[in-house]
Amino acid sequence: MLGRMKYYLFLYREFIKTCFIEAMSFRMHFVLLIVMDVFFYASVFATVDIIYNHVQTIGTWNREQLMFFMSFVLAVNHLQMSFLAPNFWELSLLIRQGGLDFILVKPASSLFTVYFRRISAGSTPLFVIPWSCMIYFGIDLGFSWLVWVILPVLVLLAFVLTGLIEIIISCSMFWMLEGTGINFLRMQLQQVSRWPEFIYANLIRRLLTFVIPVLLIFNAPNRFLFNPNDWIPLAGMIAAITIASTIVHFLWRICLNAYESASS
Repeated sequence: MLGRMKYYLFLYREFIKTCFIEAMSFRMHFVLLIVMDVFFYASVFATVDIIYNHVQTIGTWNREQLMFFMSFVLAVNHLQMSFLAPNFWELSLLIRQGGLDFILVKPASSLFTVYFRRISAGSTPLFVIPWSCMIYFGIDLGFSWLVWVILPVLVLLAFVLTGLIEIIISCSMFWMLEGTGINFLRMQLQQVSRWPEFIYANLIRRLLTFVIPVLLIFNAPNRFLFNPNDWIPLAGMIAAITIASTIVHFLWRICLNAYESASS
């Protein structure tokens, strides 16, 4: 088990190295990605700030709470955009053009190789922005030392649930002519998940919590951070991760059985 873990860590290191070498070959593209992400982060915080220039609270949250929530969202979004998103855009091409054939014959898990072989090197340095904002607004909220210890774990759990849900959605590309529509659906669900659950009507909130659990991604960790007694949504999030992980492995086998090589 330990040897296999070392093998995949070595393999992932090589994936990262290759992506950075490629990114450094196109330095202007690398720089423009950083500039684009900085403007995206600025627009998110500016939107919240503008809203709180007109109201004192949204739902039960004050400005600092929503700013911390958005910082948490951006921290998870940074991980998703850096380490997962590029692979979703390439999956459809791998299926239609036969590139998946070469992955299937490699001595590594095809699921791992398909979804983790590419990263967005230009996005990786910007983890400083959302994490600095989380620390700043967390200090304003007076978080205890226990919150700071558990915060990285909660960010990782949110990233894992995000990735699992998006992998499940992306598997439908095996039965599609091309994957653009699926990727836009995936992005729309991201947008839905990035707001506090109390802004949604009761029926929609239940649907997006128990059927497609995207509201658990950010709301469950933040509810626990704001009130450690509110742990039930976090337990539901962990259960959703367990169920989604099982679905991913089962669905991936079905997808590979349905796959018809482009070269056949």
